[in-house]
Amino acid sequence: MMVSLLLFFFLLFDASSASPSPTLISGSTDELYGHTRISGFRVLNRRLMGDCPDPNPYLAINVSSDSMLDDEGNVTVTVSGVIVPDKSDWVAMISPSNSEVSDCPLVKFMYLQTGDNSSLPLLCHYPVKMRLTWVSGDKSPQKVQYGDGKSETSAVTTFTQNDMCSGTLASPAKDFGWHDPGYIHSAVMTGLKPSQSYSYRYGSDTVGWSGQIKFKTPPSAGSDELRLLAYGDMGKAPLDESVEHYIQPGSRSVIEAMAYEVSSGDVDSVFHIGDISYATGFLVEWDFFLNQITPVASHVSYMTAIGNHERDYADSGSVYQTPDSGGECGVAYEKYFPMPTSAIDKPWYSIEQASVHFTVISTEHPWEENSEQYAWIKKDLASVDRARTPWIIFMGHRPMYSTHSGIFSSDVDPNFVGSVEPLLLDGKVDLALFGHVHNYERTCAVYQNECKGMPSKDKNGVDTYDNNNYTAPVHAIIGMAGFSLDNFPSNAESWSLARITEFGYTRIHATRGDLRVEFVNSNTRQVQDRFHFIKDDN
Repeated sequence: MMVSLLLFFFLLFDASSASPSPTLISGSTDELYGHTRISGFRVLNRRLMGDCPDPNPYLAINVSSDSMLDDEGNVTVTVSGVIVPDKSDWVAMISPSNSEVSDCPLVKFMYLQTGDNSSLPLLCHYPVKMRLTWVSGDKSPQKVQYGDGKSETSAVTTFTQNDMCSGTLASPAKDFGWHDPGYIHSAVMTGLKPSQSYSYRYGSDTVGWSGQIKFKTPPSAGSDELRLLAYGDMGKAPLDESVEHYIQPGSRSVIEAMAYEVSSGDVDSVFHIGDISYATGFLVEWDFFLNQITPVASHVSYMTAIGNHERDYADSGSVYQTPDSGGECGVAYEKYFPMPTSAIDKPWYSIEQASVHFTVISTEHPWEENSEQYAWIKKDLASVDRARTPWIIFMGHRPMYSTHSGIFSSDVDPNFVGSVEPLLLDGKVDLALFGHVHNYERTCAVYQNECKGMPSKDKNGVDTYDNNNYTAPVHAIIGMAGFSLDNFPSNAESWSLARITEFGYTRIHATRGDLRVEFVNSNTRQVQDRFHFIKDDN
């Protein structure tokens, strides 16, 4: 039985619904010079606490006196539960309360006594969860063992031939393409720290154990730096091509190049935005694909968006009534890739990593103004706290802008652009990433087919979009990760600034003031296009 490993990332809280700023500490009355006033004579502040999405659940402050102070006397202030201690942390006492703070002489004292916080998680943000998914021929629950002696038991699921959809003629998934998937095990590793490396193994004493594997957790929302890889339309390329009904020849060079980057430790996360395996009803091809991505997906979080070759089929509820999924209708995809969505067959979600808010949608499910997904997109983009995550990256499968001249040139419902594009502008989306077309293309800052902003060149000659003066999103097609490549016309649209027909992936590096994107040719491993966004870090 071929074993495949996938890691998915999510947090203990729903970032999209968290309050945009922390609530004041209980008992506070107002603020003085940005510091919360707890009583009439003291002001308390905790460095970095304002970066947390909610009040720190462990922080406690106790003062030995709550009455008026004598001219001379001792007051003991005890602060406990400080989970990110720093030598620059301070507690201030201002007396009397109506003093002008800037006129008060600063009298510094060292801590009288310090304690131990070893029993507390040393995180400003809530701990990270990582879901590990693997396939086995055994249906009994197994375990993942990780970290310092922790263990979680797997939940086990599968899908059957009856779960596949079909039309007047039997679909491949319902008929000659069916292959028993075995049992899909999934276990959630909890209490993990952001941006940390852990080891794990999975299995049981009955079926045996894997070797030790290392993985890295992504950075927490609001932290400074994120490095990720993104692409679409990968598929697989078994070496003997024995099960191919059509071939994704570039996928092997792409996964090998990305695996090299992941092994260096410089990748925090991976996003695959649709057209995942191209099994399209020939279910055995999922096994080959999952095995192929294991060198990447077993070491960092592997996040996905659904594409037409996972979901579309006639009379299945898809926007596009085509047989592109071969009768899978999203069932296999959602079993193998359980993303942090709200419900089955509602494959849209958002997550936050470091300084980036990711909004991931389904272009294959209804997105009209009266649809559930449209309302969700609108609410999600409006709820982003730009102080915590200054960048928004929007992801879906079918693109809004493409100059491709092949058979897919009219393959996107024009109503999709009319309905969803205004939401991107209103939400001030910085970068929109799409696949479906099998090449790489980048636009100006574009809206309604017009360039609203052009990049300038920085001192290194790199295209630079100054989003301090936001005009519109920049769109990039990144569907060049495996399927046979598409050509461009000779006369490109004015909004199209870069067009490359090569296999590869995008490399993204985000800090609070800079969002840098590179297209990497997977064969030469050279950067063929690069651009970045700048924004003041306020």
